[in-house]
Amino acid sequence: MNVATVGGVAVPVEEVDAREARLRAGPLAAALPAAGTSEGRQLRRWLTQLVVTERVIVAEAAARGLSPQDAPAELELLPDATARLEIGSVAAAALADPLARALFADVTADVDVCDAEVADYHARNPLRFSVASPSQGGWRGPAAAAPLAQVRSAIAGHLRAAARRRAFRGWLDARRAALVRLAPGYEHPGDPRQPDNTHRH
Repeated sequence: MNVATVGGVAVPVEEVDAREARLRAGPLAAALPAAGTSEGRQLRRWLTQLVVTERVIVAEAAARGLSPQDAPAELELLPDATARLEIGSVAAAALADPLARALFADVTADVDVCDAEVADYHARNPLRFSVASPSQGGWRGPAAAAPLAQVRSAIAGHLRAAARRRAFRGWLDARRAALVRLAPGYEHPGDPRQPDNTHRH
């Protein structure tokens, strides 16, 4: 039985079985949902998404002639929990692999932000990159808004990183839509058509 095809190549169910078995034998096993339950099936759907995403990444990296040596550090791309939420759990998990990070760097190499975006962000968030200065007695007083010239580089880096994550996620979603065909029962966990999706509005 196959859980999906990626570019016409079958992904056997045994690959998802092996991923699940490794998780259930690992240190986080107690936090996992019981096998066979609605939540357990959702875990298998998520693992399927990860497996097919990894296959898309390998194929795209090969087509671009990329190697893991081209990769930035994981912390550079995903510095905190917010960044991981922005890019999505599957993409964040895939970016643990240096080859995926090399692809991220290649796909987003031309993503940038303009001066107007930086100035607008500063106007809306004047204290975001300000540093409180020590006052008498060692206490820190409230931070004063830093001049734009002082924080321009930090804001640009922050906005550029977020823009690159959005660009990569959009690109990855498009490539998966083009290349991946999921078998019944292995739909995306968030697909409202599958019976285990409990996210309701």
